[in-house]
Amino acid sequence: MEFLWAFVIGGLICVIGQLMLDLFKLTPAHVIVSLVVIGAFLDSFGLYDKLIKFAGAGATVPITSFGHSLLHGAMAEANQHGYIGLAMGTFTLTSAGITSAILFGFIVALIFKPKG
Repeated sequence: MEFLWAFVIGGLICVIGQLMLDLFKLTPAHVIVSLVVIGAFLDSFGLYDKLIKFAGAGATVPITSFGHSLLHGAMAEANQHGYIGLAMGTFTLTSAGITSAILFGFIVALIFKPKG
């Protein structure tokens, strides 16, 4: 049953992103930023943690989880270190994802040639 809910919730997040692309004619960059902000907004009210408990990977894999991690880490470190913790916490929980994106983007750029 966990797999079913992960699939449904993850799929709904993707459907929201696709509807933003199709109905509102937003660029992919606008959609990504919007989903990150939605994840941070849900985390600010404590709703995203409940969604993760319910849907598991269906809520942790999509891009909305990145916004959740950004805000969650920043607020946790801000409680311990004050304002400097906002910057520290932003990178504490998300450093693996950011590093992976940069590394794999670099590897793909070395392997493939752009059209043009």
